Parts: sequence; structure tokens; C-alpha cells
Amino acid sequence: MLKVVISHSEDPDSQSAIEEILDQCTRDLEGMVPQAGILFAAIDFDHTLIVEEINRKFPGLDLIGCTTDGEISSMLGFQQDSVTLMLLYSDTVEIRIGVGYGVHDNPLLAAQQAVAQATENYKINAKLCITVPASYTADGTTTNGELILKGLKAGLGSNIPIIGGTAGDQYRFKKTYQFFRNQVLTDSLPILIFSGDILFSFGSGCGWQPIGGKSLVTKAEGTILYEINGESAMEYYHRYLGYRSPTAENPLAVYEGDSDRYYMRVPNICNLETGSINFLGNVPEQAMVRITDISRDEVIAASEMSLKIALANYPGTKVETALVFSCCCRRWLLGTRTKEEYQLVRNALPTEVTICGFYTYGEFAPLEPLGETYYHQETFVTLLLGTK
Repeated sequence: MLKVVISHSEDPDSQSAIEEILDQCTRDLEGMVPQAGILFAAIDFDHTLIVEEINRKFPGLDLIGCTTDGEISSMLGFQQDSVTLMLLYSDTVEIRIGVGYGVHDNPLLAAQQAVAQATENYKINAKLCITVPASYTADGTTTNGELILKGLKAGLGSNIPIIGGTAGDQYRFKKTYQFFRNQVLTDSLPILIFSGDILFSFGSGCGWQPIGGKSLVTKAEGTILYEINGESAMEYYHRYLGYRSPTAENPLAVYEGDSDRYYMRVPNICNLETGSINFLGNVPEQAMVRITDISRDEVIAASEMSLKIALANYPGTKVETALVFSCCCRRWLLGTRTKEEYQLVRNALPTEVTICGFYTYGEFAPLEPLGETYYHQETFVTLLLGTK
């Protein structure tokens, strides 16, 4: 069996918020001692106080988490400036955590450290990994989502689904925090691994519509896109958008090989002299791409599509809980309609299924049930959990 309890507080005082959360959890646990927890908190709370209070109430709890760009739960729906905690107990599911350090300078080593710690003396094969790594470090520099994912795949194997999102700081893009047991960290990579009698499924959706035909990336280096079909990246965008600068409203769809499946890349900084565009993620040379256009109705509907894909692939009969990860760009572009994403998911699930999640600076999920994990942007990811 798997028991999951969710608590959520919008009290701005850190002490009052965590007291409310722990009271809620204690009542709902009904005497059970949780094995693990996942904590999502807005950037301005006293995070050290919060994790210390959790550890005082549940000594030695295997806790991971991060700061966010917005919090989601089945208690309060979509919120900002709040704290939400998920606690998990099972007598048939093994749950382990690990953490890696220095993820900015050496993401491959950080991933290796995290996997080694989580799987130390582990006799049961890992089935699923959840991760909430740093996006911005203490000096304001960004981490590399693709290299984080590469390191996790190297440690776990490319067939293990990796689901999650990078930490946020409410669109300040300065410094994010991660939580590991009773520690508050920066520049780190926490992971949580499930094995044993765990059932799960996942789905993702974006809602942006590709326009025009597929085009070939003819020159790119890391996050910098120089040429598409032999013309500059700016010229390519101008053919579709006129002479306005590319923004998050028109991300690039990057296709997986010859398939129709794609992940999103958001344009960030344009260089008018070279005609290049720096994106918020790597754009592989020789990849097929299409520019996309936004319909806010379809962006919101993508959250429900993400859930429907997960439900269609769920291997059991009863879902215990759902974790959701949505991109901060979606929140920014949707504005006052942001809460509709959560509401579509809530309406499509039985009332007893708990929900927890946050708005991220980048998402991790496979594009298909048995496929490899990709690093996404502007995407809504749903993870369903249960047991046999």
C-alpha cells in the first residue's frame, strides 16, 4: 500500500505556516510514520526554520524539495507565497534519496554523487526518479538541465524515467534553494528514487502549435542557435513573426529524430550583429525544428492532455496521488488564468486523489511511456503514483 498526505499553508509567517502544515499532516497520517517527503516553498520563507521543524516532528525523514515560482496542491489549488508538503508512507515501496553538490561546475559529478548515495546498499532495482535541482546558484549563474539529465541517465540507466523540475525564485532569476533532509542548499541536485511495489505513469503537454514546415538546424553550439536551413536564426524567426524580437510566446519545437514528438526551447537573448539567438536550453545541430504560435486556451488545455496521457498509461486500477510540474513561462503568459491549469487536472481526477506540485524553471519527463527522458520548457508534466 501507499499512503500520501498533502498539507498546504498560505500563512506568510514561516513558523505559523509550518505549524499549520505539520498539524494537518499529523492528523491525516493517523499514526503512521512517513518514509519520505517532498517540500515546495516560495522564495521568501525562512527555509532553514521550516526544514528544521519538519525534522523535529519527523526525525530522520528523507526529505527533498526546492523553492518555486508558484505552488500547487489539492488543498489550496494554485498559490504563490505559500508552502506545501507531501509525505509518503508504504510497507511495499522502497523510497531512497540522494544529493549531489556543485551542480553548476560539474553536473555530471553531482548526478553521480546523488545516484550513488540514493542507491547505496540498494538491492532492489530503481524504477522511477524524481529530481528538483538548482536552476540559479548563489552567484546568479545558471545550471545546465541537459547535463544534469545526462548525468542522471549515466547513473540510473536511460530506461529509468526521470520526472521533475528545476527550482525557482519567483521570476527573480538570482538564487534558488534546494532541500535535503534538514539542510537548505544551493547549487545542488536532490533526487528521490522509488523501487518495489510502485505503480506510476506520466504525461506531458505544451499547447503551442507548430507552424510552417520542419527546418534543419545547420549551425548551433550549446544554447546558441546560429543558422536554420542556412539562414540566420533571426532571419528564420522574422519570416514568421515580422521584425519583432522572439519571445517566450514563440518557442521553438525541437523534434525527436524523425518522429512527430517534440520538446520546447525558449528564445532568450538575440544578437543582432550575428543574427544568432541564445535559448534557455541546448538546440542540437542537425535537429529538425519548427517555430510555434500560442493559443492560451490550448496552453491551458495541455495540462488536461498531460493528465489524460498519464491516466491512459497507468498500469493499476487506483491512483493514490499526482505530482505536477509546470513551467514558469506558462504561469507568466497565462497570468490570471494560471489557476485553470490546476483546475482541469483536479476536475479530471477522483476527489480522493491528492495533488502536489510547483512551477519550475525547466521540466524533466520522457516524451512517450517507454522513451528516454528529455529536458523541457513551457511544458506541463503529470506523474501519477500508486501501488498494486
